[in-house]
Amino acid sequence: MTETPAPLAPDPESETNSTEPELERPWEPLAKCLESKDAKAAAGFLEDLNSEDQRRAMSRLSSEEQAQIVALVEPEVAADLLEHLPEVQAVDILEVIAPESGADIVEALPEDTGADLLRGMDEAESEALLAELDDIDEAENLRVRTEYEADSAGGLMTESFAAFPETATVGDVLGELSHNAEMYGDMDVQYVYVINDSGILRGVLRLRDLVLTRRAVPVVEIMIADPVAVQVSDDFEALLRTFDEKAYVGLPVVDESCLLVGVVTRQAVDEATADQQTEDYLLTSGIVGGEELRSMPMLLRCRRRLAWLAPNILLNIVAASVIAMYEDTLQAVIALAVFLPIVSDMSGCSGNQAVAVSMRELTLGLIRPGEYLRVIWKEGILGLMNGIVLGTLLGTIAGIWKDNVYLGLVIGSALALNTILSVLLGGLVPLLLKKLKVDPALASGPILTTCTDMCGFFLVLNLASLVLTKLT
Repeated sequence: MTETPAPLAPDPESETNSTEPELERPWEPLAKCLESKDAKAAAGFLEDLNSEDQRRAMSRLSSEEQAQIVALVEPEVAADLLEHLPEVQAVDILEVIAPESGADIVEALPEDTGADLLRGMDEAESEALLAELDDIDEAENLRVRTEYEADSAGGLMTESFAAFPETATVGDVLGELSHNAEMYGDMDVQYVYVINDSGILRGVLRLRDLVLTRRAVPVVEIMIADPVAVQVSDDFEALLRTFDEKAYVGLPVVDESCLLVGVVTRQAVDEATADQQTEDYLLTSGIVGGEELRSMPMLLRCRRRLAWLAPNILLNIVAASVIAMYEDTLQAVIALAVFLPIVSDMSGCSGNQAVAVSMRELTLGLIRPGEYLRVIWKEGILGLMNGIVLGTLLGTIAGIWKDNVYLGLVIGSALALNTILSVLLGGLVPLLLKKLKVDPALASGPILTTCTDMCGFFLVLNLASLVLTKLT
């Protein structure tokens, strides 16, 4: 019978009110390794942690301590650690440590991961690191890759793939794959590509066809000629459209001369989609300037948040000024105050739905920034239908509550009209911002909220003023 190991005793120097065992606070042993400068112990401890605990342990250390840990351990251990950390944190560490140490780590990283981190670094810092690489060709290759957009075909591709000359036979290919099985296994080979003497893509071989074909058969006889490929400069929207056409596991990436330069996998595209959705969510939530972690400097986090919050004060003052214009009406019929936030909030929810659809269609390339009439037609009809339903429901509730049909008509009409307006704005604003080269995820929310609040307040109070004698 295997004994269950006893938990480590709590660190006497930790907070006395903490009941967490030491294993639940993995940053403490790591800090001790750093204090004693024990590289072997630090490496062993990191390797025993799962990726989640590695991220948690590093996030509780200061920026200086994070950099010291990475510089302390062997480059291979540091590279494995950086792969598990959030990209923004890994980039910050590489910018702090000595360029020669950073170069050793980048050499130990997969080339696509190294390029991603270098792309996120300050240009001067990344160039200093590249200058320390021993392999000049690798440095130049990384330098070229950092010029691609992160979510383009060139930014997402891997340069680890299996390619064979068109003069090869099936036996040649199978022999090479078998002889270097470990190397090709690390590549996660799904397809084998056929190229000519200049490296130009000629065809693709399915593994099934290779296995079931006689070894003496030339690969050109069983390859799929002129396969679907993507250009190295293709943007993310183009990649999504291509992968949506068919369930491709991966696609070859070629340059303007049709030279095979890499392979982009569906997994890489799916991960980029998730990253983009996360970025959009952060932007719509008011987190600007990139990913934010609580381990980042407090002043930086404060400045980024205020960059979004401060302008919203002005926008809210504009919306609130409408209420000030109708102060007498609001005082005469205090019940209107109950329904003002309901009208603005319900309209805002409808508008946000339209924003989400427009942003999704823009991402998928289903709509162009200038197609305003299509949005007006589609969202206008939907807004009219939903506005009538929602206005009738809320108007009926208001009328029954105060036993006043005119109050019901005012509230119901205001909600119906504001719903139509909000879905039109919600559908059009992302298109307009995209055309103006402004990120729709960042600005659509505040603009929509201000407009729906202002128009909702105006409609309720203005309609109430018209029938004020019937409401009091």
